[in-house]
Amino acid sequence: MINEVPQPQSEPLPPVTPAQLKEKIGVTSFAFRGYNVTNMGKSPELLAHPVYGRYVEQALEEASRIASDTLGQPVDLVTRVRERQEGTLANYGQTLLMIVAVERAQIRILEDVFEIPYPKAHCSLGYSLGEIAALVASGVYPLETAYPLLLALGQDASELAANVTMGVLFSRGERLDFKGVQSLCQRITAEGKGTIGISSFLAPNAILILGQGRTVQTFKKHMRDEFSPRPHLRINPDRWPPIHTPIVRQHNLCDRTSVRLETAAGGFTPPVPRVLSLLTGNFSYDGSNSRDMIRDWVDHPQRLWDAITTLLESGVEMVMHVGPEPNIIPATLSRLENNVLVQLSQNTLAGFGMWAVSGIARRRPWLARMVRSDANLLRAPYVRQVMLEDWLLEQRVSPRSIAVS
Repeated sequence: MINEVPQPQSEPLPPVTPAQLKEKIGVTSFAFRGYNVTNMGKSPELLAHPVYGRYVEQALEEASRIASDTLGQPVDLVTRVRERQEGTLANYGQTLLMIVAVERAQIRILEDVFEIPYPKAHCSLGYSLGEIAALVASGVYPLETAYPLLLALGQDASELAANVTMGVLFSRGERLDFKGVQSLCQRITAEGKGTIGISSFLAPNAILILGQGRTVQTFKKHMRDEFSPRPHLRINPDRWPPIHTPIVRQHNLCDRTSVRLETAAGGFTPPVPRVLSLLTGNFSYDGSNSRDMIRDWVDHPQRLWDAITTLLESGVEMVMHVGPEPNIIPATLSRLENNVLVQLSQNTLAGFGMWAVSGIARRRPWLARMVRSDANLLRAPYVRQVMLEDWLLEQRVSPRSIAVS
């Protein structure tokens, strides 16, 4: 989606040991994944694990209990994971709970089995659903608030998904004209044939748009005359709940979420560790504003690139990706790293000079301008990324008596 480049040849890094992770916890960020077409990942393997299984099972049972009480019908997420049953739009809300439950289990395993204190982490962040998971993990909201909220929001959003199409708009050179894209979306919406809007700012040269009916196809037709150089638009064949777009306003999802939170428990303490919000691209939760931020989170685009630049500026050295098969945040960090390394034609930043800036400018002018204004982007190749579910399964642990309360 950003710039497709070959992976530079380099020696594989040695695995991160539990002792190293514990030592580096103060410069480690935990990134929580959101909803995707597939959401199972290595969860069945973790559920079947002789040590980890009890944590995953308990987290899924807890989510199942709250879902059953909220919906008034039996929900069994343990069986769903054990039998590898991917979700559909019909049970979208339950899938959201399954993802958060697995993420919670992974954090709990780190704390109990490996004695790695999550609250001492540098920070956390999450894409879309992942931000709610990060707030829960950081103690802002209890499950009794978060799970019913996600179930209600999921049901409302899935009802709007039937005629919603996703488009990935990207440029291979120049950065995109965001204001121009927003203007074209508004003009297409004004035609009265469906609402279209930006759902996520992935990078200066890549965004996600979601539109009803044939609005995305209409956007593709008109963009040929609107933008120079002409960007590319890749249409996704799947249906997507239109969270983070103006489409949700048609069912008053922002206000309904806000009303549900008015009498909900939690929301009056700052997150520990702090949460980097993709709503603002900054560390904006202060212990009193989470209700307002979650209301805006429902219909405002995700500012992934702003969050990535803030994360690099904050001094993070390691990003631990939480959840089943993380995708968008690791992909964005990896592509940024590759873009920098390929332009430098080497695997380190030693010797960085004007020739390198010149090379970047020729092939990726948007990145060249960003580098000149924000040298923190050059830290991307030095930030270690770890997929938590893979890391857990790679560790040699044997069954032992660990109380799960």
